[in-house]
Amino acid sequence: MMIFDFLKSAVNLKTVSRQGWVEKLSIDNPESVADHSYSMAVMGMVISDLGNFNTEKILKMILLHDLAETKVGDYTPGKISYEKKKELENIAFSEIVEKLPTNIKLEYLKIWQEYQEKNSSESKMVHQIDKLEMALQARSYQQKGHYKEIESFFESAKKEITDPKLKELFRQILEE
Repeated sequence: MMIFDFLKSAVNLKTVSRQGWVEKLSIDNPESVADHSYSMAVMGMVISDLGNFNTEKILKMILLHDLAETKVGDYTPGKISYEKKKELENIAFSEIVEKLPTNIKLEYLKIWQEYQEKNSSESKMVHQIDKLEMALQARSYQQKGHYKEIESFFESAKKEITDPKLKELFRQILEE
C-alpha cells in the first residue's frame, strides 16, 4: 500500500529520543520526538484556535516538522551545521512522502517547505510553539531534579518566542 511506509516512519518517531535531554541533562529515558510532537500538537491546536490561525495547517505542520528525524535522528544545535541538517532533513522528508498519492505528497512538501522557510504566520507560530513546548518539558525535568544545563533550554526559548501570548505562557512556565 502506498501509505504504509509513511505510517511506519511516523510510528518510528516513538523510538527517536530527543537528544538535547540526553546530551545536556543526562536523562536515561527522555521523551521521544513523537512525545514532543504530540505535546506541540495540543499546544498548537489551542493557540491556533485562540489566535484565529489556520488550525488545520498548524497541526499538519507540527505533525510533519520533525518527521525527517525518523531517518536522520535528532541533531542538537552544534552537532552539525544548520545547512547540513537542513539538507539531510530535506532529503529524508522527500523520501518519506515519496510514495504518497501525488496530491497529498505535494501538499506535505509545501507545508514542509513553508515551515523551513518561516514565510507564513503559521510557520512562525509553529517555530515558537516548538520552543515553548521545549521550555515546558525543561521545567518538568527540572521539577524532577534535573538541573544541569537546564537554563540553556530556557535561554533558547526566550530568544525565539516573540508572540505576546506565547511570551506570557513562557513567563508562566518560568514562574511555575
